[in-house]
Amino acid sequence: MRVLVQRVKSAKVLIDSQVKGEIGIGYLLYVCLEQTDTILKIDQAITKIVNLRIFEDEQNKMNQNISQVKGQILSISQFTLSWDGKKGHRPSFDKSMAPNDAKILYKHFNDKLSACGITVEKGIFGAQMEVSSINDGPVSFIIDF
Repeated sequence: MRVLVQRVKSAKVLIDSQVKGEIGIGYLLYVCLEQTDTILKIDQAITKIVNLRIFEDEQNKMNQNISQVKGQILSISQFTLSWDGKKGHRPSFDKSMAPNDAKILYKHFNDKLSACGITVEKGIFGAQMEVSSINDGPVSFIIDF
């Protein structure tokens, strides 16, 4: 599992020119599920993401998590993150989880985030989406589980 976490001032996703999800301050998450992913990895990812201290405190140090700043999450499924770019020039997505299985785990991922008391907006799994955001910092991290 690979997740690109971007700290944002705002983000939204459009599908067929309609806003499907929109947030203010929080995280824009691009979520890639891979063949070896399990519920355990999802749970580890949730723990890491909700506890990341990447928002500034009064001393301008990254010391606060998303709950402390009352942030929201926009979660986007992103199978293309499975390519590591080490060989060739045409991306291969061989490590990506099969779509039917990934859809189930992606739903579980978002449900678990919501259960942590965080507002979670999302795109539609497998849809053609237009995502826009204002990255805060910029602050971005790729986390592998």
